[in-house]
Amino acid sequence: MTNAVAVTDRPAGRAAGLLVPVALIALSAIPLAAGAFRVAQLTGGPAVVAADDRFAGLPALVVVHIAGAALYVLAGAFQFVPRIRRRHLSWHRRAGRLLAVAGLAVAGSALGMTLLYAPKSGTGGLLYVLRLVFASAMAACLILGFTAVRRHDIAAHRAWMIRAYAIGLAAGTQAFTEGIGGAVFGTGDLAGDLAKGAGWVINLAIAEFVIRRGAGALR
Repeated sequence: MTNAVAVTDRPAGRAAGLLVPVALIALSAIPLAAGAFRVAQLTGGPAVVAADDRFAGLPALVVVHIAGAALYVLAGAFQFVPRIRRRHLSWHRRAGRLLAVAGLAVAGSALGMTLLYAPKSGTGGLLYVLRLVFASAMAACLILGFTAVRRHDIAAHRAWMIRAYAIGLAAGTQAFTEGIGGAVFGTGDLAGDLAKGAGWVINLAIAEFVIRRGAGALR
């Protein structure tokens, strides 16, 4: 056991441990950049992205969603580094509480945006339902993860938090599924809705694999 810990403390071990958060942050780069441009536009900055009149009457929901997602995805990625959890457990706990709040803000604002904003052109009823389902599922996962750690069920806590993060990170995966789906199946409403849905499904499938087969790597 001592030798195993020593290996992970070496520079090569530390670098390997950072591969997961680096990969997660890289996956989120496209939606985070788009979100930053949107917030800049809504707050009077340059119009780098196309204006969207749907947000004009209630921009606060968009800002909360984007700011919450940036915090959740970027800081949350480092919750998956075993060395940080082992050596900085108090930081892990404090950050976890903050991230749970940020994640609930993301899920809540996603529900609000779906219910209160007019549907985006080129999307259909399927995406409307999927957004309601997965936003609700993300909130449920965060609540279940928090209650699990309160009763000291660390395995359940980890599993629910991995699922919540997978749902929150789906926008990054959707950047690829939409591109591939559009090239293969066209750009109709249903095809686009299915491509976005595939992003959530793929992320949750990977999350379940990590939980069931690779959980030891996250301890």
